[in-house]
Amino acid sequence: SSVCCCGCCNHCVNCVEKLATKYYEYFVKIAFDSGDASAGVDREMQQFLAVEQQKAQFQAQVHRLNEICWDKCVDKPGTKLDGRTETCLSNCVERFIDTSLSITNRFAQLLQRSAAGQT
Repeated sequence: SSVCCCGCCNHCVNCVEKLATKYYEYFVKIAFDSGDASAGVDREMQQFLAVEQQKAQFQAQVHRLNEICWDKCVDKPGTKLDGRTETCLSNCVERFIDTSLSITNRFAQLLQRSAAGQT
């Protein structure tokens, strides 16, 4: 089995994000370096690439969440999850989402204050 770029696992979140960014930059370069593409095609390609990058970032986040919650909640893998493990996984995911939303909202507030000239 292959090892990711940092040697920690097969496909860690950092490596997935780096790969997504690398592909995005590559396709943007191809799309916009060719002089024969029309502005409409460029816009469509840019939108397509932005959506694909968002998908890759979402999948990287899901992978990261899986790693974190699996390590925290699953003592030993089995054929099915017991109630305690299911509850732990559910709580872990919910706390992760709550924390992510809280951080995102805080950054948005800071950006709004910064844009308004308040620090």
